Amino acid sequence: MSELSLDHAPEARPPLRVLQSINAPSGPTEYSSQLEFGKAAETTNVYFTWPRALFGRVDVFHAHWPEYWIRNRQPVKAALQKVLFPVLLVRFRLQGVAIVRTLHNLTPHEKGGRLEGVLLSLFDRWTTLSIRLNRATEVPAGRPYVTILHGHYVDRFADLPHPDAQPGRVLYFGHIRPYKGVDTLIDAFRATDGEALSLRIVGKPKGPELPALIAAAESADDRISSRLEFVDDDVMVAEVSRSALVVLPYREMHNSGALLVALSLGRPALVPRSPANEALAEETGPGWVLQYDGELNADILRGALDEVAGRDPAEQPNLDGRGWDVMGERNYRAYLLARQLVQARRRRGRRGRGTA
Repeated sequence: MSELSLDHAPEARPPLRVLQSINAPSGPTEYSSQLEFGKAAETTNVYFTWPRALFGRVDVFHAHWPEYWIRNRQPVKAALQKVLFPVLLVRFRLQGVAIVRTLHNLTPHEKGGRLEGVLLSLFDRWTTLSIRLNRATEVPAGRPYVTILHGHYVDRFADLPHPDAQPGRVLYFGHIRPYKGVDTLIDAFRATDGEALSLRIVGKPKGPELPALIAAAESADDRISSRLEFVDDDVMVAEVSRSALVVLPYREMHNSGALLVALSLGRPALVPRSPANEALAEETGPGWVLQYDGELNADILRGALDEVAGRDPAEQPNLDGRGWDVMGERNYRAYLLARQLVQARRRRGRRGRGTA
C-alpha cells in the first residue's frame, strides 16, 4: 500500500483519548514531550500502565518501541507481560481500538528471544497504521503508513543559557549503549594529534563495561573527560552548546533524537552515512549533517573538525516543518485516519458474516 495523505483537514474533529505506550514526559528532549506539548486540542494523552491498557477507555493506542512491554529485568514480570501482551492486542481488536505505531527504529536495538519475535510479528500484523519519522524508512509492503517528521527542540531550549562553542571540542551525549560506538569514537580521537582538541562524553552507560572503558580512556589521555549520568536539560544544553562538533558514531542509526537536539542548538554533527541521514543532510543544508562511510577513524574526525572550524555562530540549520504544533496536528489526523481504517475493516467483517 502506498503512503496515505494527512494533508486534508478533517471535517469533523472529535475528541480522542490516546493511550501512549510510554511514560509521561519528564523533560523536553523526551519524545513523549513532543506528543504532549504539541498535541492538538482534541487529543487527550494518557500514559501506559497495564491496568489502564487492559481496562481503561481508549480510542487509539499509540505504540512506541513495543519490545519494551515484553521485556523486564525480573523474570516473573517478564513472563507475565508475555502473557498480557496478546491479551491486550485481542482486547483492542475486539473493541475496535485503532493501533498506531511510530517506527522509531527498523528492528529492536537489542535482540530478544523467539517468543518475543512471535509476539512482535503478531503486533505488526494487527497494527492499523504506521508512522515513519523520516522519508527514508521502508515500510513493509501492504501496510498503510504516513510520514510525520521528528520534531525539533529550538523553542523548548530557547530560554536556557547557550554558551559559546569551544574550538576543537568534540561531544558525544545521550544514552551510552554498545551499538552506539563510543569505543570507536574514543579510538579515533586518541589517534588524533593536537593538545587543543578535547573529547567530552556525557550520558548514562548501559552495563559495567562501558564505564570502565571510558575511565581507562580518561586515564590514558587527559584530553578526554566524561559525566556518566543522566543530566538535566540545562546541563545538556550547555554541554552541546560548548561543543564545536557532536559525534554520534552509532553502528545502527535510523532516527536519532540526539541528532535533532544538536541541530536544534545550532551544532553540526558527524554521523555514519545512511538513507535517513542523507535525507536530513539535504533538508538542513550544507555543513550540518556530516557523514562518513565505513568505521570512524582519526582522519575522518580531523576532517570534520576542520570543516566546522570558523563557522559563523549566527548560522542555523533549516528545520522548517518540524515544529511540535505541526507534529501534534499531524498525529491527530493520523489517529482519525487509523480509526477510519478500523471502522472500514469492521464493516467488511460484518458484510462477510452477513453473506456467509
